[in-house]
Amino acid sequence: METKFDFGGERDDRIVYIREVAVVDLPQEMQDELVGIDHLYGVHNEDGERLALVKDRKMAFMVARENDLAPVSVH
Repeated sequence: METKFDFGGERDDRIVYIREVAVVDLPQEMQDELVGIDHLYGVHNEDGERLALVKDRKMAFMVARENDLAPVSVH
């Protein structure tokens, strides 16, 4: 994976949190595009702001690490 994402510039704290996100909790326009999918995985900053949504947990960790972030799983 070569794509780097801009997660808000330089921060001292590089920890992000990975958690499952139910599709029903997303805006309707996103739900309409995700027919047949019941959950995604979110990459969230320390304030709980969602930085990215991806199709699986493994990819969420990969995206975080590729962007020099330290992912932590949240249950």
